[in-house]
Amino acid sequence: MHIVAIILQIILGLGFIMFGVMKFTSEDMVKGFEHFGLPQWLRVLTGILELLGAAGLIIGIWVPTLAFLAGIGLAIIMFFAALAHIRAKDPISTAVMPTLLLVLSVVVAVLN
Repeated sequence: MHIVAIILQIILGLGFIMFGVMKFTSEDMVKGFEHFGLPQWLRVLTGILELLGAAGLIIGIWVPTLAFLAGIGLAIIMFFAALAHIRAKDPISTAVMPTLLLVLSVVVAVLN
């Protein structure tokens, strides 16, 4: 296992745990999904998928195929997150974080 992949998987895993939990606990997330014109059930589904992806990244330290799948899945979610910002005509700076997470998720997938 590549040490860079392990470090990225730990960092991204912890980050996506935080982001996933925020989908259930943050009023800003509720307002954000309203801003994008997206239904609240999608916020809940996104939170669940982020938590599953985080678990996949962490468990993937020992099961690389799981890290690969989690990396691809999280990259897809982050693609749509960046697209939501662009579609809402938000400042381009708001799409930087999901784009960075997309790239890092792809790197994890490639390294696994």
